[in-house]
Amino acid sequence: MSLWFALSPLIVLTFGGLGLMMADAFSKTRSDLALGSFLTFTSAGLFALALWIMGGVPAAVMLKVAPYIVLDKFTLFFTATICLGGAISSLLAGGYLPEHDIDRGEFYALMILAAIGAVLLAAAGDFLSLFIGLETMSLGVYCMTGFRRTNPRSAEGALKYFLLGSFAAALMLYGGALIYGATGSTSIEGIRTALTSGEFGTLRDPSRLATVVIAMVLVLVGLAFKISAVPFHMWTPDAYQGAPTPATAFMSVVVKAAAVATMMRVLLVAFGDKASSSWSSGWPPVIAGMAVLTMLVANFIALRQENVKRMLAYSSIAHAGYLLVGMVAAWGQGNEIVAGEGRAALLFYMLQYTVTQAGAFGALILCGSKGKEAVTYEDLAGLGRRHPGAALPFALFIISLAGVPPTAGFFGKLYLFRAAVDGGFTWLAIIGLLNSALGAYYYLRVLVFLYMKEPAPGAAQATPMKSGYIYGALAIAAALVLYFGILPGKALEMAASAGKSLGAKIEVREVPTKMPDTATAALP
Repeated sequence: MSLWFALSPLIVLTFGGLGLMMADAFSKTRSDLALGSFLTFTSAGLFALALWIMGGVPAAVMLKVAPYIVLDKFTLFFTATICLGGAISSLLAGGYLPEHDIDRGEFYALMILAAIGAVLLAAAGDFLSLFIGLETMSLGVYCMTGFRRTNPRSAEGALKYFLLGSFAAALMLYGGALIYGATGSTSIEGIRTALTSGEFGTLRDPSRLATVVIAMVLVLVGLAFKISAVPFHMWTPDAYQGAPTPATAFMSVVVKAAAVATMMRVLLVAFGDKASSSWSSGWPPVIAGMAVLTMLVANFIALRQENVKRMLAYSSIAHAGYLLVGMVAAWGQGNEIVAGEGRAALLFYMLQYTVTQAGAFGALILCGSKGKEAVTYEDLAGLGRRHPGAALPFALFIISLAGVPPTAGFFGKLYLFRAAVDGGFTWLAIIGLLNSALGAYYYLRVLVFLYMKEPAPGAAQATPMKSGYIYGALAIAAALVLYFGILPGKALEMAASAGKSLGAKIEVREVPTKMPDTATAALP
């Protein structure tokens, strides 16, 4: 296997994004760009799956780009997940942007370039490449958030996202500088080696120990911002509400997937030593407390929302709390079997969340056309009776977000909370279940308005749009939600294999160029 083939997902995304920029200058119809973006994401995802089917990237090839880029199965899994979210978002943009008269070609190029940063972030094995991937992804997403140039709400959301995101990135960069000063390395493996080595002497040097702790806190704050965990979530509702809905769908799944991958690699590998991952002095209790706070705050605020898009934004924050529960389960308290189950559950949850959340925003797009958008709960009143074809996919994705069988969301939460119980965090699983029941209230409220409420006399009624791109995106998302819900075995197997490869040492077996002669080798 050549290095070019091993890097094929990134190469396809890069040339696809550049090609769309060139095509934008000559294309007469922007719908061609939406299709080109979808094909680019699909091709990159298929290359990642092809590498997986071939058994992953050989160690000798991995060493050519290590430690800056890690081409293990963990990276391939998240690359495919990111490309899946990007492909669905591209189709959503192909229907949404022309409908609302904001169909400009740079949107698709920004989406692909942001996805390149997300893939690089998931594959980063060094703090230098991690920061490059973070900024590449963030700059594209900032521009997508403010894509409605004349809309004050869009400008406000983009400005908040940019300012707070820049501050969080600066904290992460400073944390990386401190960890380099303490360990002498910027690579994930080098940091782990330094922290676990007897020559490091962290425990013997209080000042060096303090430096490591401060660095870990700063890095954790930066990652918590990207995953939208409380109390670093303030940008999320405004950015999600102000951005075009396809951009919101992209942010809610692609950015979150990249942040989860980075958090797993940094915490479980770089800070996976006994001192840093200790319940008494390390990051696990911080993650657990953040998970509880995120679930409670997001769900209670979501209950009070009247804007459906803003409700889905707080729902996304609540799911960040569930993902943090999986992060604690993936720690496993040093038990490799329990940790493996936790990693598999976390990766599967991220996969099913990607298709479910992207589908939910796509269904919201379908429910309203220009001038007759579905913005509030009242706008959805009676839609299930007037337009059952538009309401049905929305109902499917909503019950999956709520965790109702036989959807993917049910098995995602089942495996996640079971992994938490097996890891000895029954109390955390119980809090997660109670928050899931709390979230079911505002999810089922959507179904009540769709099928059991009638619009008030004289009130504006949402009218579904007609777009083949939207239909295609919803068909893909709905099929995967049902597939992962009915037959989750294969996806769980892949998630377990990807989790197992995280942090594994690269070993190259040397093959002799010439086999020794048997007769000669037998002589003394």
